[in-house]
Order: sequence, then C-alpha cells, then structure tokens
Amino acid sequence: MVILTAVLTTGALTLTACGSRDNSGDSKSDKKTEIIIGVDAPLTGQNSATGLGIQGGVQIAVDDANKNNTVPGVTFKVQALDDKAIPASGQANATQLVQKDNVLGVVGPLNSGVATQMQQVFDTANLVEISPSNTAPELTQGKNWQTAKTRPFKTYFRTATTDALQGGFAADYAYNTLKKRKVYVVDDKQTYGAGLAKLFKAGFTKAGGKLAGEDHVNTGDTDFSALVTKIKNAKADLVYYGGQYDESEKLTKQLKDGGVKIPLFGGDGMFSDTYIQTAGKASEGDLATSVGQPVDSLASAADFIKKYKASGLKGDYGTYGGYSYDAATAIIKAIGAVVKDGKIPDGARAKIVAEVQKTKFDGIAGPVSFDEYGDTTNKQLTVYQVVGGKWKAVKSGTFNG
Repeated sequence: MVILTAVLTTGALTLTACGSRDNSGDSKSDKKTEIIIGVDAPLTGQNSATGLGIQGGVQIAVDDANKNNTVPGVTFKVQALDDKAIPASGQANATQLVQKDNVLGVVGPLNSGVATQMQQVFDTANLVEISPSNTAPELTQGKNWQTAKTRPFKTYFRTATTDALQGGFAADYAYNTLKKRKVYVVDDKQTYGAGLAKLFKAGFTKAGGKLAGEDHVNTGDTDFSALVTKIKNAKADLVYYGGQYDESEKLTKQLKDGGVKIPLFGGDGMFSDTYIQTAGKASEGDLATSVGQPVDSLASAADFIKKYKASGLKGDYGTYGGYSYDAATAIIKAIGAVVKDGKIPDGARAKIVAEVQKTKFDGIAGPVSFDEYGDTTNKQLTVYQVVGGKWKAVKSGTFNG
C-alpha cells in the first residue's frame, strides 16, 4: 500500500533559526527543538475535500504557535499522511507516526472506521490522538456503550460530539419540525454511516414515525436507479442517508431526476460545500446535521477563517477546520506543559496524554475540554438546509435523548 505523505511548509515553519557569532568568534545558535504534529485524513479520493480541511486547520494552528512562540524552544511542524478513507492505510500511517520520536501528537482521522484501526497503535505508544470528526460512540465508550460505557483507549480524544446525540437530534427535527412521518433509511455499511442511520431510525420510530423501507449501498457506488425505484414505490416523504457526501450527492440527484421530490437528510459526513457543488439544484431543500455551531457565525473563528482564505489552503474548512484547529491547539498546550526550554523529557508522550485530559480553554469553535471517556463536553449540534445553493443553519442546540 502506497502511503502519500504531504508535509505543508510555510514561512512560519522555519525548522532552525539562523546562527550568529559574537565578537569573540564563538558560534551561537538559537536552534529550536522540532516537534511534529501528525495529521491523518483522506487527502486524495473519497472525502478528500473534508480531509484537506482538517489538514488546513492543523496547519494554521501550528503556524500560529510558531509565530507566537507558544512553546519556548520549540518549532512545530505538520506531517500529514493520506489514508484515502481506507482503514488499513490509517493503521499503516499510525505505525509510521509512532516510530518518529519527535511526533508528540496526532490530529485525525476523519472517518470512524479508520479510527478503529488506529487507536490501538497510538495507545500502545502512549501517543495522544484527537479526532475533530469521529462520531461513532464506541470509539470512546466501548462496544457496549448503550448499556455499560467503558473507555477502550486512554490516548484517544475527540472535539466532535457523538452520533448518540446527532442521530437523535436529526430524528427529532425530522419528526417534530419537518413533520415527516415515513422515512426510507439508507446507509453505506461503514462504521460511521451504519451507526448513524441506526440511531436515526431508532429515534424517528420512537417519536412515532414509520419506516417506509431501508437499504444499503457501497462506498464508490454511482448508479442508484434500483434504489430510487424502491424509494419511489415506498411512498416515503423523507430519505435519511448514513454516510459521506461522495455517494449522497449522486443519490439525491438521481432521486430528483427520477421524480422523487423529497428531501434527503444526512449527518456531518454529508455537510460539505462539495455536496452542493456536485448535486447542483437537486440538493435544494436537503438537510444535514453537523457538530457545533456554524464556524462562519462565530466571532472567535473570524481570524482563523481570514487566515485560511488568505493561505491558499485547499479543502472545506467549514466542516471540521475549526475543530481541527482546536484539537491541534489542545495538543500544543499540553506539549507546552511538558516540554520546557526545548527539552523533551523521558516519558513525554504519556505526560502529554495526561495534560490533554486536563484540557480546558475557549477554542475558536467553542469551549474545549474532555470528559472521562475522552469525549468533548461541547454537545452543540446544528441542522443545516440547502437554501439558494448554500448551507443555511436552521436549528442549533443540544440534544439529551
């Protein structure tokens, strides 16, 4: 498996400062210790627009830390590895990152299915990992999270809230606000998509809604004609899709072209400008939930957005860019508490994990802290709808089930 490595460098990423000589001719150097913040995300292929947004968010956090000398004696560098949304690639990337002694934290991955293959690698190496986007509950609370929560890996954290809340939040909006009563549920059979669809279905039927039908697709599918026929015959008034924008943007277009004029509703994996750009007018009226509040509406994120747009960085910053910035900042702050004057102590990685657990600060996307499972304490969620060719926030709040 070929692993694509992309290391972003900017003027702020000066690895060593210039040396100088005093009048006695002795050489003086203000060389700093280089510390790497790793990034794992899909940078090409499936989900890459969102993955590049994660990479960009981390890059700006690192640039800010270097410019502000946030950790004296340290220069931070980003090493971004492409997992192509493939679990095996993510595992290989994790193995590559833990082998570098100066990698002291990792942001990512994007996909929950990829995370399942990375967590053990990082935990064994005591290397902290913060995902800005994973939402599968079992990643932090164990396979039996609905009946007996148990944290599987002490090194894993996330700045995104879980599908346990997102699925119910969407179901409540669909039934009580949209007044939908018959839903056709589709998922892509992946950890994230299938889990989210299951939770939406449970919440919708509990509220009194009916299941018009359900089906599954494969990632990479492009022809949904048979599925469109099933949905049309079922007389559903809403389609809920658990998965990413790569498939849902094609599904919604084929639905509308096939005469099925009902909205498609999805989760944060669908919340991307790429969805609208590809689906075009067919996306009008479709909906998606996402974690947090709209980053463009937050005064705390204004400087970040300005820098992102001016940098020429690619990808969609609006989905997880703010959470990526905050994840990287949490790691940088923890490193600052452990690494003094550029000296990395023995057992630094484990000490950094302990410091991340104690994290508490106001991030650009909201307050940042973690509970005993490594989950964010920020439970804010937002429903977006495509209105006039753009995602518009139509409801923000929290959901407690």
